[in-house]
Amino acid sequence: MIHYKSKEEIELIRESSLLVADTLAMIAAAIKPGMTTLHLDALAEQFILDHKALPSFKGYHDYPFATCISVNDAVVHGFPNKREMKDGDIISVDVGAFKNGFHGDSAYTFGIGNISDEIKKLLRITKESLYRGIDKAVHGGRVGDIGNAIQQFTEKENGYGVVRDLVGHGLGRNLHEDPQVPNYGKRGSGAKLKEGMVIAIEPMINMGTKDIYHAEDGWTILTQDGQPAAHYEHSICIQKGKADILSSFVDIEKAEKANQYLVADY
Repeated sequence: MIHYKSKEEIELIRESSLLVADTLAMIAAAIKPGMTTLHLDALAEQFILDHKALPSFKGYHDYPFATCISVNDAVVHGFPNKREMKDGDIISVDVGAFKNGFHGDSAYTFGIGNISDEIKKLLRITKESLYRGIDKAVHGGRVGDIGNAIQQFTEKENGYGVVRDLVGHGLGRNLHEDPQVPNYGKRGSGAKLKEGMVIAIEPMINMGTKDIYHAEDGWTILTQDGQPAAHYEHSICIQKGKADILSSFVDIEKAEKANQYLVADY
């Protein structure tokens, strides 16, 4: 069942989503070679708690961390660990925050130091595909319009693999609600988009094959061919004419540019 949100509820989701954006901006300022992803997770958890909220992911289906941090060929759901980040890594950080009864959810992929032009392109195309999906997230459309826009741009035009096994989702009092929002599909198919729907759109794009597998930890999703993957996510509200983006990349991108260890021009 799809839960349509009131204006007041949408503003509460926006507050949680902007807290997630602030958390990711803090992470963007902190990332450097030699730091562990476990340390990043601890920073994010404390930041969320300091802002009188709770990490949405911690305890969700017994997930033990505040964030999902996926490195290189890890697509999503990566376990923070003691591995030290190094030059050439790409780091996807997915964060959720629960405040005032509502969740916010967003993700961003960072490149450290000297990443190849091919990987820079993967990051650029994946981020752009998110906004192409958002452009189709308007009242009167269909969920399939969003996925089709993402798939056409990433798979058909650029030859990347669009993950089929994992999708975006509705968002509100629960971290995952109806409808599911795939990153592939046919125009005019799927649930009808209506004002008051809040969804998380999150392209998960692989440089090579779309195929994935689970790591031994039971959570981390890896590309089948070992090639890198990228992941960007916004929480948005369906409106007439143009979607309302409830999360933000503005401060994340500013922090990314200010951090000498991160690649901002891609």
